[in-house]
Amino acid sequence: MLIIYIAGFIVCMGLALGLTPLVKKFAIKIGATDVPNARKVHTKIMPRLGGLAIFLAFVLGLLAVLPIIPYEFTPREVNFIKALLCGGGLIVLIGALDDRFELSAKVKLLGQIIAACIVVFGFGITVDFVNIPFNNTYSSLESWIAIPLTIFWIVGVTNAVNLIDGLDGLAAGVSGIAIATIAAMAFVMGNTMVAMLCLLLLGSIIGFLFFNFHPAKIFMGDTGSLFLGFCLALLALLGFKQIAVVSFITPLLIIGVPLSDTFFAIVRRKLQKKPIFAPDKGHLHHCLRELGFSHRQTVLIIYGIAAFFGILAVIQSSAALYEANWVTFVVICIMLFFLQIGAEITGLIGKTKRPVINFFLRMRMKVSQERGSKL
Repeated sequence: MLIIYIAGFIVCMGLALGLTPLVKKFAIKIGATDVPNARKVHTKIMPRLGGLAIFLAFVLGLLAVLPIIPYEFTPREVNFIKALLCGGGLIVLIGALDDRFELSAKVKLLGQIIAACIVVFGFGITVDFVNIPFNNTYSSLESWIAIPLTIFWIVGVTNAVNLIDGLDGLAAGVSGIAIATIAAMAFVMGNTMVAMLCLLLLGSIIGFLFFNFHPAKIFMGDTGSLFLGFCLALLALLGFKQIAVVSFITPLLIIGVPLSDTFFAIVRRKLQKKPIFAPDKGHLHHCLRELGFSHRQTVLIIYGIAAFFGILAVIQSSAALYEANWVTFVVICIMLFFLQIGAEITGLIGKTKRPVINFFLRMRMKVSQERGSKL
């Protein structure tokens, strides 16, 4: 099985390497290009639609691998794969139309909700339980809660990944790190279906990154960012549904970078009394660039942050295997502390909003004064 999955990973990476130049030519031919403006960091017209290469490589690789897998998937696993392909196909179509015609935010949101409804109503996939990490129990959810919660999760994560797509290779790399984390956890837990999907998708992303890392030759566009966000939403949450050791905090950690950036964007716009969906240059990658980091350095720093979240997710889920719930509490505290400090240092919330750092500075000044008075 492992050999087949590794072969699938290589096949998808090769397909992405071969398909991306063709998609680039196609994007230029139909006019699916990105024009520079005040909010964007690139200075020349760039072809987008690159996510189409990721999607095609993933689907073709999946079709090549499925017939040779010596394992019979359960009806739920088959439904999951169908939901990912059908919902993901609609998401790619919406993203492709936006890359070419620049759809309104409302139209894109409606399309994402329809894709989420396909997953929920078309294939019966919902979040129908909640893990209580400090009580070792699982509580069933009524359908009137489970259905909107699942739709909200899918749409929210899909948009979160789309929001961080602001630098060459950023969204693809962060998504790849999150997917690699899910793959590692799936292997440990024996969830072969999720591991297979993650490896195929990871191969497709890496193949595309050869053309997308700075200086990029093509952008993934909304076609790619929305598709990867949609895949992450399903894989991070529903991929572990049958494993009774993963608490609710794990999927949040796996996609910590896009979710935290989205959260701070909402807080920042509320404090500035701006509409939540109003675009700005206050995202993490913008803030790091303002601090003086180069394009590549900024992307690599965010890769490191994504890897940090992934490590926390692995630690937390591994501890859950041994019912070490105190680890979950420690992980949450560490995550919240570093999120707040990082937001204050980079200015994610605002240039003057630094309550924790100011508190430590006051404490340090107080200690210095006390030592001076003793001397």
